[in-house]
Amino acid sequence: MPNIKSSAKRDELSKAQNLKNKAVKTQMRTNLKKFDMAVAEGDRNAAVSAYKVAVKTIDHAATKRLIHKNHAANKKSKLSVKLNNMA
Repeated sequence: MPNIKSSAKRDELSKAQNLKNKAVKTQMRTNLKKFDMAVAEGDRNAAVSAYKVAVKTIDHAATKRLIHKNHAANKKSKLSVKLNNMA
């Protein structure tokens, strides 16, 4: 436990931000799984809507610097390939 008031506050803020970051990353992973499930089922309409949501959450995570922008671009590219191969 920190002895200095400012470091105690910093610790509390860090914990709160960690929870927010964890929530964003968890949501991103969930949306990616939903997209993969839609592709596996072969439902193109569901896959397209899941694709849009997944790309949005990936971009949000990259904007918040939770994942690197190149990693986000790589993920989006792989999603596009999966979606295009459904046709």
